[in-house]
Amino acid sequence: MYESRARKPLSTAHFVRRFALHVAVAAGLLLGSLLIGMAGYRHFEGLLWRDAFLNSAMLLGGMGPVDAPRTDGGKVFAGLYALYAGLVFIVAASLIFAPVMHRILHKFHWDDDQPQGR
Repeated sequence: MYESRARKPLSTAHFVRRFALHVAVAAGLLLGSLLIGMAGYRHFEGLLWRDAFLNSAMLLGGMGPVDAPRTDGGKVFAGLYALYAGLVFIVAASLIFAPVMHRILHKFHWDDDQPQGR
């Protein structure tokens, strides 16, 4: 997916396109996760959609739920969703920072005198 050390770094336009693709994938992951959380809170806790959105968004943002779960199913769902949300946060951040870090490291290792090849 990324250019090797032997290849010249991408142009700014190509890098912006790559970065936008990574941001779009991260946004899709977050949106899908938010919808899963909303559906779970709606099903297990009977919350209104706006309250389910608030709880899901707070968990995905790392803040914790607003409404404490009352049912056994809701407690299990909230616990599992909290674990999932923590991983989604890490994955989304990694997706966004990966192309930036690759470009920085590639520029440090690129030598203009290097022959083009491979």
